[in-house]
Amino acid sequence: MAGVLYIVATPIGNLEDITLRALRILKEVDLIAAEDTRHTQHLLSRYGVKTALTSYHEHNEPRKAQFLVERLRRGEKIALVTDAGTPAISDPGYRLVTAAIAAAIPVTPIPGPSAVTAVLTASGLPPDRFVFEGFLPGTKKDRRARLLELKDDSRTLVFYEAPHRLKESLSDIRDILGDREMVLAREVTKVHEEFRRGLVSELVAKLESREVRGEITLAVKGSSGEATVSEATLEAEIRRLRGTGMHVKAIADALGERYGYPKKVVYRLTLELDKKT
Repeated sequence: MAGVLYIVATPIGNLEDITLRALRILKEVDLIAAEDTRHTQHLLSRYGVKTALTSYHEHNEPRKAQFLVERLRRGEKIALVTDAGTPAISDPGYRLVTAAIAAAIPVTPIPGPSAVTAVLTASGLPPDRFVFEGFLPGTKKDRRARLLELKDDSRTLVFYEAPHRLKESLSDIRDILGDREMVLAREVTKVHEEFRRGLVSELVAKLESREVRGEITLAVKGSSGEATVSEATLEAEIRRLRGTGMHVKAIADALGERYGYPKKVVYRLTLELDKKT
């Protein structure tokens, strides 16, 4: 008889945020597959769980998934956990789940913490319809292209972001999506939990000279479907960007994408404003 694969959500920061059911399952299974065994051991020690651990992460996922499926086929019960939150949500796990399903092994979710829903519920942005995009692409070109695809989406947009890319990503969000309401959540449920709310431009200004660390989740208000800017505002943006030394074509590209104006119109307007100054 086949075993069972349990997908067990664990705390995203505060170790008290674990369910009674999750603790029971972690004690009852034959093996716990963890992204970082040292990290998970800290949680297990806190609650007296002595179940054996094995590593399961993005670097050994293809090989280890088959190893775990073989043990499941022999009737063992295995719990899959990640370092924080729910497995397979921007974390390793998807390959193991699909392999278990393909082998006709029952897969049972043990729900619990998730940074996505935790931030969304406290964001103050519409939570009834949202889209989770995981991490934005690492390169500027790909990141801006992805944001352009999301520009007209009316749902609240939720992203994870790495601290070293945060400022660049916020600038791209402002340039492509426009100056919308958004929330930057950092270290949610931890000692230094922080929520910063405001327009994208306000957060860009506040973080300009500050180094940001920790786990970061961004929530951005969806498109209203209305024109995002008047010509007067567009002219003010052109002057601001021109003052930074940005070239005419780059301004046309950036503002054309952000506000949905034809790039040739922005280009012409920039040249006209140059003549007036």
